[in-house]
Amino acid sequence: SEGANIMTRSLMIFGQGAVRCHPFVLKELEAMKIEDPAARLKAFDKALFGHIGVAISNACRALLLGLTGGRLAQVPGGKETRRFYRAIARYSAALGLTADIAMLTLGGKLKFKERLSARLGDVLSQLYIISSMLKRFEDQGRPHSDLPFLRWACEDAINKIQVALDEFIRNFPIRPVAWFLRALVLPTGKWDIGPNDRDGHMVATMLLSPSEARDRLSWGIYTTDAPNNPIGQMNAILPDIIKAEPIERKLQKAVRAGELPVDPTEQLDPAVEAGLINASEKDLLVRTRAAIAEIIAVDEFESDHLAAGRPKQRGEDGSARAA
Repeated sequence: SEGANIMTRSLMIFGQGAVRCHPFVLKELEAMKIEDPAARLKAFDKALFGHIGVAISNACRALLLGLTGGRLAQVPGGKETRRFYRAIARYSAALGLTADIAMLTLGGKLKFKERLSARLGDVLSQLYIISSMLKRFEDQGRPHSDLPFLRWACEDAINKIQVALDEFIRNFPIRPVAWFLRALVLPTGKWDIGPNDRDGHMVATMLLSPSEARDRLSWGIYTTDAPNNPIGQMNAILPDIIKAEPIERKLQKAVRAGELPVDPTEQLDPAVEAGLINASEKDLLVRTRAAIAEIIAVDEFESDHLAAGRPKQRGEDGSARAA
């Protein structure tokens, strides 16, 4: 169907959106429908020269912002977010220029170059994602604890934008036009390499610990502790898991020293008798280990249950049997 992911990415986001979102393409098409020749020519010329003006403006902006890393753009935001607003300004100009040149040189064929239009759709999608994240950050009062999430996500999106533009240019069929585009859109090459491991480790640590930032990030997600909701079950047991972690490390140390059995099911009573843990700590471990086992358990079916779900086939003797 047209709503499938491949159709959405390859056709709908850019292929159908380019005409509607462009300030002059739709006006040019509507001008061609005017019956009066004089009025048609006047309307078309007005839209065409406006289109040319936007294209020249985007070319100049894309080159200048590309050479300066977006620093010439006047943008809002604080010192932590201003560079992301600059990235939006830079790559919006780059997308506008690339789309105009692609439509000018390929015309209607662009719609059939689905991998090319998909990459322009990727740029548009990532720009939308960055804008949404920045708006959320501003609407929630710029919480400082959310900055690691925002920084990681924005840098990841900017990297995907550069990759999409680079792949578009590398695969553009008219090579002189591709060289011209690269000089304007990526004049200094690809420098936005995405989030580093330090930011990734910080984000992962924050996701694994209860915090206000984590609660804001999971707002609206179904986290109710219910038998059919593994996410809710994991979220509910997380505080106990954090409390049990140092106790588990203590038991592992005792196992390595030969003081406790290796089998986890035989560790707790000897650990209490040896004074390594107390009764409440034992109850905590019993509870957390049972919850972990339930969460990570996979479905198990008996042979007759599996056979019951198979289609019936006829044997050589004509009797029905499981496939």
